[in-house]
Amino acid sequence: MMNLPFRIGHGYDLHRLTEERKLILGGVELPNDKGLLGHSDADCLIHAIADSILGALALPDIGHYFPDTNPENKNLESKLILLKANQLCKDAGYSINNIDTTIIAEKPKIGPHLEMIRSSLAEILEIESHQIGIKATTNEKLGPVGREEAISCYSVCLLQKQM
Repeated sequence: MMNLPFRIGHGYDLHRLTEERKLILGGVELPNDKGLLGHSDADCLIHAIADSILGALALPDIGHYFPDTNPENKNLESKLILLKANQLCKDAGYSINNIDTTIIAEKPKIGPHLEMIRSSLAEILEIESHQIGIKATTNEKLGPVGREEAISCYSVCLLQKQM
């Protein structure tokens, strides 16, 4: 199975917004009156991307590698999760062809921060920024994301067998 020339994976994550936390998306701290609640720094964009990479490799999700029951993972910088997923990708003989993501949030406006987030992700993954697509939308005031109770992210990743 690991000799397939291409593999695709999908990832999703959602974290509740809360006061007294920093808002971190894609490894970048964004100005906002609330941040994401989680055992780690709760960077739901990085979590979705890491799960899309792991899914493409048919590996368990990030909770397997970084369980919230392990006190060592408390307030963990999500960059470390993405570094682990990328290393597992390389170890399996694959490289990232491209990643496409969607951030769903009512606020803050993501547009002004897109290039900084893209650059941060490219640096962590050791790929070119043009290999990462990032879109941002709202939930039109519907559901927990629309009520500004949470932020969610989707990611799709295409891996290519290294020659």
